[in-house]
Amino acid sequence: MPSKLDQLRAMTIVVADTGDIEAVRRLKPQDCTTNPTLLLKAVETPAYVHLLDEAIDWGRKQAGSAEAVTAAICDRLAVSFGTELTKIVPGRVSTEVDADLSFDTEGSIAKARALIAAYEARGVSRDRILIKVAATWEGIRAAEELQREGIDCNLTLLFSLVQAAACADAGVFLISPFVGRILDWHVKAGGGPYTAETDPGVQSVRAIYAYYKAHGIKTVVMGASFRNTGEIEALAGCDRLTIGPALMDQLAADEGPLPRRLDPAKASEAPAKMSVDEKTFRFLLNEDAMATEKLSEGIRLFVKDLRALRGLVAKRLEQAKAA
Repeated sequence: MPSKLDQLRAMTIVVADTGDIEAVRRLKPQDCTTNPTLLLKAVETPAYVHLLDEAIDWGRKQAGSAEAVTAAICDRLAVSFGTELTKIVPGRVSTEVDADLSFDTEGSIAKARALIAAYEARGVSRDRILIKVAATWEGIRAAEELQREGIDCNLTLLFSLVQAAACADAGVFLISPFVGRILDWHVKAGGGPYTAETDPGVQSVRAIYAYYKAHGIKTVVMGASFRNTGEIEALAGCDRLTIGPALMDQLAADEGPLPRRLDPAKASEAPAKMSVDEKTFRFLLNEDAMATEKLSEGIRLFVKDLRALRGLVAKRLEQAKAA
């Protein structure tokens, strides 16, 4: 019998959730996603120091304040990693807009345009890239404008149906509803023990999937943030699933049967269609303590790692100038 990973690939587009280029080459996913945390881990790995060195050398030739040059080097690093990944995966690579722009619609749009221009300057067309934006109200509005410009977006840090409904209304290409972080919140709040079937993160993605399919919404559902293979197996059949290398390896080593759990033709018990304006979005998100807390926490964590990356780059830049 084929491995569970191969069985999963027969019904779901498998995406690698990593900045490790060698892991992507080994696991052969269709797409790849990155974020500030994964990028920070990657640049601290000796195998990728050449990408950091190239970006630092480029940065030394740029004019502007130290802060502006550091930010530009970080953008170049993200595009360098993304460009390498496009040489390996046949599909899309997701590159994230700076998390400190999560409440800045115009800033997010400008950053996304700059990232796409940088990719196109390297010969990578925009149809190979997804721009990742946090699923705040401001991020969704930025994605709506970017989609009109032909820049496809991946809305991340998504924890609730109201976020998913607003993304659908905005016509975004793809959403990344988080599974494991939802489970984390409920366990910390004293819930459980949970099985794969009762896992609140799994149930959240199933509800979003049913909502999209029942109401003819074309936005892609890509489950993300997994804590164990049981969560992945419970979402077999989802449009896409983005999975870290360790869990992909576990699925590749397991040859047990993997039944399809999500099917667009069998989307039943879908939530009613929602009409989401800004007041409704903010109120319903505020009513959901888990989604509110995890969205805020997720942005803070990505900003923390972004600042750490900028600090590392600034230090290397100073060392290069002093050499």
